[in-house]
Amino acid sequence: MLGLMQQQPLLISTLIEHAAQFHGRTEVVSSRVEGDVHRSTWAEIADRARRLANALTQLGVGPGDRVGTLAWNTHRHAELYFGVSGMGAVLHTVNPRLFPEQIEYIVNHAEDQYVFFDLSFTDLIRELAPRLTGVRGFVAMTDRAHMPALDVPNLLCYEELLAAASPEYTWPVFDENTASSLCYTSGTTGNPKGVLYSHRSTVLHAWTACAADGLSLSARDSVFVAVPLFHVNAWGIPYAAALCGAKMVLPGPRLDGESLYRLMRDEGCNFSLGVPTVWLGFFDYIDRQRATLDLAELALARVVIGGSAAPRALIERFDRELGAYVIHAWGMTETSPLATIGMPLRQHAGLPEAERHALQSKQGRAIYGVGLKIVGESGESLPHDGVAFGDLKVRGPWVVERYYGADASALDADGWFATGDVATIDPDGYVQITDRSKDVIKSGGEWISSIDLENAAVGHPDVREAAVIGVAHRKWQERPLMLVVLKPGAVLDAPALHAFLAERVAKWWLPDEIIAVDALPHTATGKLQKVRLRETYRAHQLPTDTA
Repeated sequence: MLGLMQQQPLLISTLIEHAAQFHGRTEVVSSRVEGDVHRSTWAEIADRARRLANALTQLGVGPGDRVGTLAWNTHRHAELYFGVSGMGAVLHTVNPRLFPEQIEYIVNHAEDQYVFFDLSFTDLIRELAPRLTGVRGFVAMTDRAHMPALDVPNLLCYEELLAAASPEYTWPVFDENTASSLCYTSGTTGNPKGVLYSHRSTVLHAWTACAADGLSLSARDSVFVAVPLFHVNAWGIPYAAALCGAKMVLPGPRLDGESLYRLMRDEGCNFSLGVPTVWLGFFDYIDRQRATLDLAELALARVVIGGSAAPRALIERFDRELGAYVIHAWGMTETSPLATIGMPLRQHAGLPEAERHALQSKQGRAIYGVGLKIVGESGESLPHDGVAFGDLKVRGPWVVERYYGADASALDADGWFATGDVATIDPDGYVQITDRSKDVIKSGGEWISSIDLENAAVGHPDVREAAVIGVAHRKWQERPLMLVVLKPGAVLDAPALHAFLAERVAKWWLPDEIIAVDALPHTATGKLQKVRLRETYRAHQLPTDTA
């Protein structure tokens, strides 16, 4: 027997129409490439998304066609989120921080029909256009006054396209499993792989972000979206903000500490999301300008940190200096990305500060819809006791089944996706990512967590960033080498840092050598590029590795 309820598909167009109807006056604020701060509303975003759908139809874009973007966090990019997917086409957000060769590969692999680009990427388009053989036209996301001098086929002006298009558009109704957007992995090894999301998976993911034990995003929030719109759909926040009617503040290309601080302050942002490197720059600005800043001006109350593990020292700074609660989250492109969220349970009320910070350092509990397990080297399921650690596997309605263009499933025989992370899960369900499976250091038959060592090092007042890799050792197989970027004016005191670490990690984990470097390599999504570091130090001999 079937239920007798209405059958209405979960479509992205319903999100923007809901926002327009019930939260139409709520602002969407953008720091634009042209240099100004632009103020829009959800009603205006919806109007322009309809115009965009009409314009794309006139250009010959149809259902299932891919439309690429090389763009920052602005209202125009948000309009593409809803206009492209709402008409039944597929939005392909391209990460401009990838190498040009990788961008060329993914645009051609996705068979993008048009590429919309911000002015910041004019030179990139000039370089790549001759090699993007399937692209029918390029759209500069600006007005006529700021159009670039660019000799590429079929160059169009975004604002002119929208001005010429009708705002009257009826969103088509189709199967909720229809593809909606396409994101590629950062491709640290080999070619990037595409993850093709559906309308259903996207709307379900947005609901979870608005749940009280999700990200608790609501109409009462002014959310500062520091995570890029080209990074796993900005962790789903544009969709979730439309669903609940939150004010959305978009920083455009300006992600330096001063710009973040000023825009968050001016727009009364109480909630924000970003990767650790963004927040390190934010606090660097505070440290440099401490005498001139009144931190009470900030309304920040909640901060989501993901992309890579949040150092405990960062969690503590948000709490003690800004009174902001850090919500640790974990996921990946293949999980849309939210999979675990670090909200506390009732039993955690009144925890002493040190215990609360330890809890926040974990990546959180599985959200409804996501299944988790850890397995050993033989594939056996391991206990959730907070001690056993193994390869983390996931499944759920917004977890990838296969990569775009691939014939083979990405899942094992039981339907689980192997994340490539090594983790523990405690009895309350909190996940602690201890390493990437390829980054874990095996010393004398035991495993050392490079992430725990890095997070401990960043707690030292002289250390801005740290990376730990395993280096070959004749006796122990591998031993840890620590590379640190120091804060301005600091000088490496390796024995003092070693002593600092000895109070925080097991003594046999301590690095055999600590080296100060000017900078560390990162992927296009802000993660440490340990593959490059291991190659650089492949022949390095540790001082403890003596014959």
